[in-house]
Amino acid sequence: MDQAAPKVVSIGEGMIEIRMLDRDRASIGFGGDTMNVAIYLARLGVGVDYATALGDDAYSDAMLDLLKDEGVGTGLVRRLPGRLPGLYTIRTDEKGERTFHYWRDRSPARELFDLPDADRLAGDISGFDLIYFSGITLSLYGEAGRQRLLSALDAARARGARVAFDSNYRPRNWPDVTKARAVIGEMLGRTDIALPTLDDEQALFGDADAAACARRLRAAGVAEVAVKLGAEGAWADGPDGAFPVPIARRVTPVDTTAAGDSFNAGYLQARLAGVSQDHAVRAAEALAAEVIRHRGAVIPRDAMPDLGRREPGTDKT
Repeated sequence: MDQAAPKVVSIGEGMIEIRMLDRDRASIGFGGDTMNVAIYLARLGVGVDYATALGDDAYSDAMLDLLKDEGVGTGLVRRLPGRLPGLYTIRTDEKGERTFHYWRDRSPARELFDLPDADRLAGDISGFDLIYFSGITLSLYGEAGRQRLLSALDAARARGARVAFDSNYRPRNWPDVTKARAVIGEMLGRTDIALPTLDDEQALFGDADAAACARRLRAAGVAEVAVKLGAEGAWADGPDGAFPVPIARRVTPVDTTAAGDSFNAGYLQARLAGVSQDHAVRAAEALAAEVIRHRGAVIPRDAMPDLGRREPGTDKT
């Protein structure tokens, strides 16, 4: 991308991933919703940094090396001596659906906005053109940390930056649904691009369907919405109207881990490139369809699909 290309930052938590292969065997990798998005954005040619905190252990070293190898900027990664990153395990059933277990209570990422240089970090984040994070990100921080992040968003949007947000509601991460609803609801007035999953929004806000979900988000001030519907595709709502975008090619999932994360990355890359919302959703669906055909959060680089970002009848790519 050229020098005028937007600068993107993704904020959250990278973790050790233990993927069960069968009852007695497992493989080790790394993942985390916003880290997955950063990696897929980098693979799609977007200049992206990742903001998080890691330990000073061998696993944190390896995670940092992975980000660098993938072309993700690591200047906003903080290191905490004597700490270890969070860990999660994945088990998949015969339909590719996942069950997760987490060990993350002392993850250094939880302290990112409480560190001595948190104000400087918030200032650095406010200088990006697109800021991406999720409800999982918000669940990591205490009140003071969240307020530093929100202040950074306000400063960024005041200078013309955009905020992209996926509610990614995980009940275990919150004290109760009331707290989650309040914190995530506070984000909506600061969100320009919403990329929720309908199941999450129904659990939080009781939306009847994708169209109702999108209308609620638009009424809250969100400029564009793409509601993920799993195998049914997505519902888009934005400047070009509201419309369904069905899946073009159905696949049999092997592992649905990072399906939503890869969708978000595909969508954001396409929109940053000036592609229409309809074609951005189609590109996002195509990437997610390939991701769920592989195990783990991040698929091999040679498995990345050609998303065909040129729109029919236009010179947009």
